[in-house]
Amino acid sequence: QVQLVESGGGLVQPGGSLRLSCATSGSIYSFNVMGWYRQAPGKERELVATISRSELTNYADSAKGRFTISREMAKKMVYLQMNSLKPEDTAVYYCNARRDASPPLDYWGQGTQVTVSS
Repeated sequence: QVQLVESGGGLVQPGGSLRLSCATSGSIYSFNVMGWYRQAPGKERELVATISRSELTNYADSAKGRFTISREMAKKMVYLQMNSLKPEDTAVYYCNARRDASPPLDYWGQGTQVTVSS
């Protein structure tokens, strides 16, 4: 059973930074893509950033230039460095791991709250 555990959320002022971490129970290489999604109150869950097995990254327009996704294979960790945070970044952030299949197999963490407020 795949387990993903997020950490690093919290309350930060606008313009501040946070680094989210996602610990995986299995080898990161066993997943085709890993990523971060977020869900704000009353809104649907949306993609923030992904990193593929070959280390190709993809960002939502709202995250480009401010957020960076990275990973440490040996530690089985995926990170999301978030800079220049805005109030509209407030959401629960979820770690995702996907294995290609028909249909794709998606695994989710429990989420970590990020609140950007003065």
